[in-house]
Amino acid sequence: RGHGTYVEDEKLIASVAGVVERVNKLVCVRALKARYNGEVGDVVVGRITEVQQKRWKVETNSRLDSVLLLSSINLPGGELRRRSAEDELAMRDYLQEGDLISAEVQSIFSDGAVSLHTRSLKYGKLAQGVLVQVSPSLVKRQKTHFHDLPCGASLILGNNGFIWIYPTPEQKDEEAGGFTTSLEPVPLSDREVISRLRNCIMALVAHKMMLFDTSILYCYEASLPHQIKDILKPEVTEEIVLEARQKLLDLEG
Repeated sequence: RGHGTYVEDEKLIASVAGVVERVNKLVCVRALKARYNGEVGDVVVGRITEVQQKRWKVETNSRLDSVLLLSSINLPGGELRRRSAEDELAMRDYLQEGDLISAEVQSIFSDGAVSLHTRSLKYGKLAQGVLVQVSPSLVKRQKTHFHDLPCGASLILGNNGFIWIYPTPEQKDEEAGGFTTSLEPVPLSDREVISRLRNCIMALVAHKMMLFDTSILYCYEASLPHQIKDILKPEVTEEIVLEARQKLLDLEG
């Protein structure tokens, strides 16, 4: 038996309300409402809370602030070199308080705090989009947490329960090391798609359904006959989620 369970009268009983997870013969129950517990390799979305010496503090929905070291980021131009005093002075030029970033968990300190890195070009600063905060237990673990959906928007499903929805970029800028952010106005059509996706995610969360690219896309398709603002009405939410759930069951069946 693992976390979140106890034995009584030779029966295994859950001690928290949540999702059952099995790894070979180990059975754990992950609480539905819990802070994020980092695991190495997780993709997270976080907000910079403080600029310190040689590192940034990042809010990632866990018990302690996460840490992003100056040595764990790609400098613009993708150069790999030792970080100098000039780099330390220019830290605010890369990231300042309030900036949103996507990153990967590099390691976990002995007190449970998480150390992040943005070494790959798919990570970095987030510019235009919408942040949705959900319970980390509802985000399904997958091989990739970056999804370009066919409806014209993209998702970053952070394992920490922070989801970033943004317009799919036309071309990827490889040179900037993940720190150039486009501040062009977003067309109305893209904003409508993003708003609809956001409301669909809130609908799935209301019914405690797991969030991954397929469930969100099915919910999006089911919501198309309705106006964006109507998706959050309880009767419409229920109808859309039931349709999405049925499609998922048909897919598994």
